[in-house]
Amino acid sequence: MDQSPIPPELALERLAAGNRRFRGAAGTAGAVAWKPGLATEPQRPFAVILGCSDSRIPVEIVFDVGFGDLFVVRVAGNIVAPSLVGSIEFAVSQFGSRLVVVLGHTDCGAVAATVHALETGLGPESKNIRAITDRIAPHIEALVRSGARGEVGHEAVRANVRASADHLRHGSPLLEELVAAGTVAVVGAEYVLETGTVDFFDGAQELGR
Repeated sequence: MDQSPIPPELALERLAAGNRRFRGAAGTAGAVAWKPGLATEPQRPFAVILGCSDSRIPVEIVFDVGFGDLFVVRVAGNIVAPSLVGSIEFAVSQFGSRLVVVLGHTDCGAVAATVHALETGLGPESKNIRAITDRIAPHIEALVRSGARGEVGHEAVRANVRASADHLRHGSPLLEELVAAGTVAVVGAEYVLETGTVDFFDGAQELGR
């Protein structure tokens, strides 16, 4: 692993500062133009983001960063599956990224579909969509069973983020070893569609937030 990247706590502050610029209409990420050097500059992403595929959350713009700053993995419901874990392992081992953020968001369609399936017993007709909701369901089932119908969406989103973050911390020997050594940190966060705010809540306190 490259020992030069910025430490997790500084990477987290850089993301938070970028989100503040975005919310204050001071961001510049969307105005960056292509230039030939972008093809030859080496990858040195200071953070890895496992986010949802929702089109309303363009990750680089939300954090006001540029080309090569983030290694972004996106999938509906920000779920953790073997190929996604492998992508994250690749980033931290090859590029030295020391912060991994699992980024969920309010009004997540994948989580809502899972809540609906648990409440009604009617799952998605597509087996491929079921492959997503089946990964979310175990982590929110107790919450759905104990809550009033239609009132568990926000809590379910956060529960799903926590589950994905915990899976990355303990479901990969490579990542688990790096987390245990303090070399890599995994943090869970929620993007609030209504305000543009990213709330770092799971594992962020250990990094001073």
